[in-house]
Amino acid sequence: MVDEGAKDKIKGKAKEAMGKMTGDRRKETEGKMDQAKGQAKGAMSDAEKRAKGTKDSLRRDEH
Repeated sequence: MVDEGAKDKIKGKAKEAMGKMTGDRRKETEGKMDQAKGQAKGAMSDAEKRAKGTKDSLRRDEH
């Protein structure tokens, strides 16, 4: 399963490439923005996973 961040990064790469091929600077910029959004979503997802792992670890230590 591909996470949302990875989807945005893939979509952004495609948009950027299409923009470069057609000379559409707006589409190219949109692609770069989509990639940045995907990277941010990925970072948030990683942070959430680490926080959940820490929370679970602390719960195990309580028992």
